[in-house]
Amino acid sequence: MNWSKKLLNAPVFGNITKKIASMKVNHDAMNIAEHFTQFLKPEVAINEILRNEVFRIRHNVYCEELAFEKVKEEGMEQDEFDAQSIFSMIKHKPSDTYTSCVRVVRSANESELLPIEKYCINAIHNNKLHPSNFPRHEIAEISRLAVKSDFRRRKADKFKGSAVGAISETNYSETELRCFPFIAIGLYMAAATMSIETGVKHVYVMMEPRLARSMKFVGINFIQLGDAIDYHGMRAPYYISPTIFMENLTPGFKSLYDSIAKDICKHLSLVE
Repeated sequence: MNWSKKLLNAPVFGNITKKIASMKVNHDAMNIAEHFTQFLKPEVAINEILRNEVFRIRHNVYCEELAFEKVKEEGMEQDEFDAQSIFSMIKHKPSDTYTSCVRVVRSANESELLPIEKYCINAIHNNKLHPSNFPRHEIAEISRLAVKSDFRRRKADKFKGSAVGAISETNYSETELRCFPFIAIGLYMAAATMSIETGVKHVYVMMEPRLARSMKFVGINFIQLGDAIDYHGMRAPYYISPTIFMENLTPGFKSLYDSIAKDICKHLSLVE
């Protein structure tokens, strides 16, 4: 399977984008937040134990399932940018299991590049929103978003490619399964909260263009900065600011964001 096909089956892409695209934007605001919070809880990886859990989730998804990276003997996927990152996870409350993770990579000075600056800087063609235009402490990148395969599939999904942990449909109720597509959205909202609360004003991400289009259905409007390039599959550079993020959320998902932000803010003050 080539990189592009793998990417379509990846934790962010594949059937999650299909579900986001199929969602109606006139959801009742309270129902979205209540449905999410009944089964799922966002957290910040506030200590080494939780950060190691992040690295294990990433290893499961990026190394074992998708083979984007080599399998590590210690079972944890890490890179040079983790030292300058903060991490969020989403827990499935009934099983007390972490479903997914995302990180926000920050930059304190010129020596701390973002991944997009080190590997994809030539893909950015929008000079106005180029990261070099802004103070280092005001820029960040959302990256390494990973959702375990158990939480990406439902009975109706005929999508292939979840190589690890295919869902056992007897373990989850149909109501629970209907909220799982919100996990990716919840991770972006958690990342947005972590960015806003730490003073970040300019956020970058490398993502598959179809995902960016799908996110517009809930009002998350990323600005594309250049053409897609072959970077772990065909991905393009995107930009978003807190202002853009907050102004465009649909009412239902604004309610969800408020709920997620409340939980994330509680944890941020406890980060070691």
